[in-house]
Amino acid sequence: MSRITGLLVLVLALMLPFTAAQPGFAFDASNDRGEQIFSSNCAACHMGGGNVIRASRSLKIRDLNAHLEEYQQDPLEAIEHQIEDGKNAMPSYAGKLSEAEIIAVATYVEQQAELGW
Repeated sequence: MSRITGLLVLVLALMLPFTAAQPGFAFDASNDRGEQIFSSNCAACHMGGGNVIRASRSLKIRDLNAHLEEYQQDPLEAIEHQIEDGKNAMPSYAGKLSEAEIIAVATYVEQQAELGW
């Protein structure tokens, strides 16, 4: 192996831990953003995944399955639609939150539901 090739391999090997950590870092930042948006906009009614207005419409998996159309086919998309369109007492957040914010909070809700809140 030439000296330059050896140096290149060494540099790449040293960079690997930093590049491998980037997706996790991005995920953590996105999850933090989703949690912040949820706390600011949703927690008043959905604290801890519950629902203070209609107890049967919580953010727990069993209730999401029972009340969100298409939840079993595409959970994230079903949650995004609910956030965008609202329904009954829940207001629409289309125009109030950006698409990126809606995706972030929907992802947070889905992850929390999977973890059991």
